[in-house]
Amino acid sequence: MRTMRLALIGFGNVGQGFAQILVERSAELAARFEVQFQIVAVSDLLKGSLYDPAGLDPVALLDAVRASGSLKDLPAPYRDLDALRTIHETNAEAIVEISYTDLKTGEPAITHVRAALESGKHVVTTNKGPVALCYPELSALARARGLQIGVEGTVMSGTPVLRMGTELLAAAGIRRIQGIVNGTTNYILTQMEAGSPYPEALAEAQARGYAEADPTGDVEGHDAAGKVVILANLLMGASLTLRQVDCTGITALTSQDIAAARAAGERWKLIAAVQKDGDQVTASVKPTRLPISHPLASVSGATNAITFTTDLLGDVTVVGPGAGRLATGYALLGDLLAILR
Repeated sequence: MRTMRLALIGFGNVGQGFAQILVERSAELAARFEVQFQIVAVSDLLKGSLYDPAGLDPVALLDAVRASGSLKDLPAPYRDLDALRTIHETNAEAIVEISYTDLKTGEPAITHVRAALESGKHVVTTNKGPVALCYPELSALARARGLQIGVEGTVMSGTPVLRMGTELLAAAGIRRIQGIVNGTTNYILTQMEAGSPYPEALAEAQARGYAEADPTGDVEGHDAAGKVVILANLLMGASLTLRQVDCTGITALTSQDIAAARAAGERWKLIAAVQKDGDQVTASVKPTRLPISHPLASVSGATNAITFTTDLLGDVTVVGPGAGRLATGYALLGDLLAILR
């Protein structure tokens, strides 16, 4: 039985979802993959920091957060290590980087990922910042150290679109990628088509937890732009930056626009797109009218989807969750299993 020791940088919804998966699936993982994932450290800016070289009980971690929102009352040999000390000083073999990160700067996640690789530790992350802003540098550092970076959860949560593109469709000749990669805006557009005006649809998205109190990153297209850069750079070999994405959000769409599309047999979607023409790769995020027959037009609510247009297979569409604590936690698990393989 192989044991893989993990340090979690961040213990919010994604970290708790990952811990829940380990609690519920540990026996199955051991039987099927002959592996035991052992959390040895957690460092969270708000909830506290714990380190036990012999392992922390994920049930106790989850119970503590549910009871008090904090890890500070749990016993552990070592406490109060900040993120960088947790990365450098613990016996973890892999760092699970799931802290809050500013997409404009990629920090603090870029610093965390770089520190982990320099310490000789694999990294899995669901943070878009490091991948959208400096993946070539980080992947080169990983290769030089004989390490791996898992980033599946940065685009469509646990739905494996990056692995599909880099592995299963790598030889099919991907020419175009179109996707609904932001569940908040897709939910809002679905509600507007059902008759809700934009302010009402946004308020409902916020009430359901799909949209933040400040929804700018979603509704102006910035979140989708970060994801489209990742798709372009990882799947098409580009070196795009966020500034090179032609980005327009959904805030200018009106009920009249929605009605006009419906009358024409079409539907508005916020489409993130990457196009490859020869050696040139371009990317955009913008509201787009799709014919009802298009596979992305039928994707409603907070669900995400991507259509790959390839030379050998034509169009291949993948539909699945683009958010959620268990779905994103599963992305981390899939990346860790890939590292072990």
